[in-house]
Amino acid sequence: MVVEVDARFRSAAQPSRRFDLGAGGLGFVVAMPTIDVVLQGYAMGTDTGHPALCGVFLIEGPDAEGRHTRILVDPAHVGRRPYLWAALAARNLTPQDIDLVAVTHAHWDHVQNIDVFAHAPLLLHPDERLYSLNPHVNDWATPSWTGLMLESMQIREVREGDEIIPGVGVIDMPGHSPGSIGITVGTVDGLAVITGDAIHFAGVALTKVNPLVFWDTAQATHSIERVVDLADVIYPGHDQPFRITAAGEIDFLVEKDITIIGLTPGMPGVRFQNAMSLAAAEMPGIEEQRPAFEAFRAVAEEAAGRRAETGDAAVGAQRRRPDPGSHGH
Repeated sequence: MVVEVDARFRSAAQPSRRFDLGAGGLGFVVAMPTIDVVLQGYAMGTDTGHPALCGVFLIEGPDAEGRHTRILVDPAHVGRRPYLWAALAARNLTPQDIDLVAVTHAHWDHVQNIDVFAHAPLLLHPDERLYSLNPHVNDWATPSWTGLMLESMQIREVREGDEIIPGVGVIDMPGHSPGSIGITVGTVDGLAVITGDAIHFAGVALTKVNPLVFWDTAQATHSIERVVDLADVIYPGHDQPFRITAAGEIDFLVEKDITIIGLTPGMPGVRFQNAMSLAAAEMPGIEEQRPAFEAFRAVAEEAAGRRAETGDAAVGAQRRRPDPGSHGH
């Protein structure tokens, strides 16, 4: 019996992967990647600030050489650091056991714990990397220090069509930010997509409206539509993983598990609102984003060209320098 992995599960640049299971499908096991929710994401807020609890996910599977590989996606913000340590320890893991860290985008609530995994390459879209070095002044989710933090890591740029390990790939999902990506995982339950804030929470998959856009609203809508059409299971940025049923309803795969500490209904001055707003909100000045980004890209490319020329000239001068022992002869 031969199983051919669905084309959605692999990079477009990769050949079909086939697994011979033997007669009757017995005797061999296909090692497909798995996804574990390390920390649940929550679509919750207040009128005085954002808790911003994003989902943290662990992908495990063999790399192209068969080595077991652990990929942590979106390590969250520093307010969750002790809980991230504890969640890894509960799995008998330490930060050193993580081989790769992928970030769906560079917003503060998804990336602040990258330094916990300084030993591991950081997977990031090149547009997200470049933008983080010169974010818009109104982009409060990408503070001006973001680029400095990212550049302290071992960055490995990834984009549409790249394969991280067999069965785990990358799709571009811009809109919420310029270089947002989704991580696709071919699992035994179908194609799963870890979306970051391309889909904040489950309701977005139904409304097709991204509630917070810093880059391009039309692109954000297209990214939502694309992942809804593509995925069997969606792992959103700030909600529990879910499917969309044939009836067009949300079917959550896990229940929420969170305790609110210090606030209770009926406490003076404390109010509770049942649902997050599904209305779209664009960053003020969003129309300035693309021209400013392209101008900055041109400057960066010119500077990189000058550095390359300077480096080539320095190498040439080194090669032309006479041997001290030759006395110029």
